[in-house]
Amino acid sequence: MSQTVRRAIDILEFIARRPRTQTEVGEHLGVHRSTALRILESLTEGGLARRLPDGRYAVGHRLAGLAHLALEQFGLKDVAGEHLRLLGERCGHTVHLAALEGERIVYVDKVDPVDGVRLYSQIGRPVTLHTAGVAKAILAHIPRERADALLADCDFAPHTGTTITSPDAYRKALSEARARGWAVDDGEYEDFVNCVAVPVRDSSGEVVAAASVTALKAKADLGALESEVLPDLMTTADTISKELGWRP
Repeated sequence: MSQTVRRAIDILEFIARRPRTQTEVGEHLGVHRSTALRILESLTEGGLARRLPDGRYAVGHRLAGLAHLALEQFGLKDVAGEHLRLLGERCGHTVHLAALEGERIVYVDKVDPVDGVRLYSQIGRPVTLHTAGVAKAILAHIPRERADALLADCDFAPHTGTTITSPDAYRKALSEARARGWAVDDGEYEDFVNCVAVPVRDSSGEVVAAASVTALKAKADLGALESEVLPDLMTTADTISKELGWRP
C-alpha cells in the first residue's frame, strides 16, 4: 500500500471518531500540517471528507453513502458467522446469534458443538423472551419503551423452577444485565442448560443483536461459563460490533 493511501485511510478513521482540525490531523499522522492539508483537500474534493464552518474536518456525505451500501452487502450473519464458528470451536459449547427484527427477537445463526447435544433452538424462530439470555442482553440495552412494547405479549409462563415469572423480577434482571454488560439464562427454559449472553452493536452504537454460549450444566455451570467462556464471548461480540461499524 502506498504511503499516501495509508495516510488517507488513517485520516478517515481519525476524523470519523469526531471532527478534527488540520493541526490535529498533522500531529496524528506525525507530518507537517501542510502535508495533512494536502490529503484533507483531496479527500474533501472526492466527497469522502468535508470542512465544517468552524474549520474542522469530518467525514463526507459520500463516505456515509458508501458505508450504507457496504452494510447492505455485509449483513449481520455474514459478518458474525466466522467469528461464531471459531468461538464454538474454542469453547466446545453451542453458540447462538439472535437479532432484533421488527417486533421480535429471532435466532439468526447457531453453531452446534461437534460432539455435543443439539439444543431446541432453531434459526429463524423467535426466542422465548423471558428465558433466553440473548433476549435479556438485547432488551437490557434498548430504550425502555421499546423493551416494554416487545414484552407486552409475554406470558411469563414457568418452564422450570428458575423461570422468571413476573414483569418486576424480569425488569430487575434486565437492570442487572445492563449494569454488568452481559446476561444469563440460569436453566430458565430447560433446567439442564444455562448460558451467558452479550450485546452486539451496529455503526450507530445501538444494540441490534446478541451472541451467547449455551452449555449443558453437567459440562459447564454458570460459574464455569462466566470464568472460562465469558471473556472470549465478550471479545467476539466486540469484534463483530466493530466490523459492523461500531466505534467504542
